[in-house]
Amino acid sequence: MLIIGIILFGMLIGAGAQLILGKGAKGIDWGLAIVAGLVGSFVGGLLISLLSGDGLNFRASGIIGSIVGAILITAGWMYAKGRSAAN
Repeated sequence: MLIIGIILFGMLIGAGAQLILGKGAKGIDWGLAIVAGLVGSFVGGLLISLLSGDGLNFRASGIIGSIVGAILITAGWMYAKGRSAAN
């Protein structure tokens, strides 16, 4: 059950990142949402939680870090995709 919750949380964070970056008008790429959400949550959430001194506890700083991490992953993916389409 925990794994399903983690996947759903990552998917929601990844979809939110796409909506923040403006990709939501074209529809949400759920594959990218899952990957960006999970990777962004792990990297961004872990880094922000550790830097703020919260440790590995579930805190607001980890959620904010998850969103920031997912935005960075999504923006990088969109940049790389746009760059490869231009060539």
